[in-house]
Amino acid sequence: MNSIKLAPLLLIFVEVAKKRSFTAAAKKLGLSKSAISQQIKRLEEETGQQLLIRNTRGVVLTAVGETLLSRSELFNEQLSMTLTELDSAKEQPSGDFRVSVPPFFEKGIVVPVLKQLSLEFPKLKPEVIITGKWQDLIDNQLDAAIFGGDIQDCDYRALSIGKVSEVFCASSRYLKQQGELDSVESFSTHQFIATAWQHDRLELFDNQQKGQHWVDVKHSSKVNTLNTALEMVLNDMGVALLPEFLARPYLADEQIIRVLPNVRGKAWHFYFLHQYKGKKPVHVTRFYQLFCYYFSKANA
Repeated sequence: MNSIKLAPLLLIFVEVAKKRSFTAAAKKLGLSKSAISQQIKRLEEETGQQLLIRNTRGVVLTAVGETLLSRSELFNEQLSMTLTELDSAKEQPSGDFRVSVPPFFEKGIVVPVLKQLSLEFPKLKPEVIITGKWQDLIDNQLDAAIFGGDIQDCDYRALSIGKVSEVFCASSRYLKQQGELDSVESFSTHQFIATAWQHDRLELFDNQQKGQHWVDVKHSSKVNTLNTALEMVLNDMGVALLPEFLARPYLADEQIIRVLPNVRGKAWHFYFLHQYKGKKPVHVTRFYQLFCYYFSKANA
């Protein structure tokens, strides 16, 4: 395959696949719908694979199309960033880049983000502060911060990243020892592992984040990091309310089990905070883009 000829076709494919619409992609790219359709057809012919299926609701990706999207999405952003750098004609960012992030985002999000950022901006020296507490950007000399929950009154800019929902988890061995947990009323007979922000009253919802209600529980132990709570669950020490994306790999291989599957905790909104009034430096913008990308993959 000629990668040079395929490159523009991949960029068009990414827009169609992300928007699930030929019409929306055509509008974004400033092309006609028929031109978009022809380019996708060329890509499918070159690859010998069907990538998209049209239906009355728009576009559905085939399994091959989903794989191609996951591999091509960053290519699109990298190209856009490269063109932005060329257009700005500025020196490559260098020096310290200080950012604070919550403690359970390291694996699968922060480390891949920093790896890619370092490849694109090799003169940067990232410094990451892991904390779940509010960090004032000026007081702590931070370029940016990832923060979840209610933002304090400040003059900083807050860009949305997304939400993280919580689910109840326990090990199968623990449940065999203590009995099934089939209702929130059963908490009185179980060991609840609480984090620092979880108290004796839990705010719970259904799976659509509706039907809010409060439940009184008594924790048997309390920890100040989610990784510690997860380890305690893995070691059969009780039930914990964990972020779904953090628990997902352990749920998939059945190291732990989701209990009360029709109940979940609060969905926490996470934000990217920065202090730039006008245009952000290119590496700060790129960090935000990469964080959103890996955040969405972790929560998919």
